[in-house]
Amino acid sequence: MRMNLAIEMADGTTQEVTASAADIVKFEEKFDISISKLEKEMKITHLFFLAHSALKRQKKTELDFEAWLETIEGIGTSTKDPK
Repeated sequence: MRMNLAIEMADGTTQEVTASAADIVKFEEKFDISISKLEKEMKITHLFFLAHSALKRQKKTELDFEAWLETIEGIGTSTKDPK
């Protein structure tokens, strides 16, 4: 399972990232909610967490979650595959 996300950075640029199985498992463990429930019970924090987890895993950020949030303006799902 994968989820493509589009992150709007504070500087106006957009970054595409794919949350993969490792990120989804981390999400489910942290929030104690199945990824399948995300459609009905989604919080914006959920998407931010998945994006941050994917970026950390891919070594595209070294910032912790809270510091990374300070660099973000928005987030949404994407049909684009960043690969």
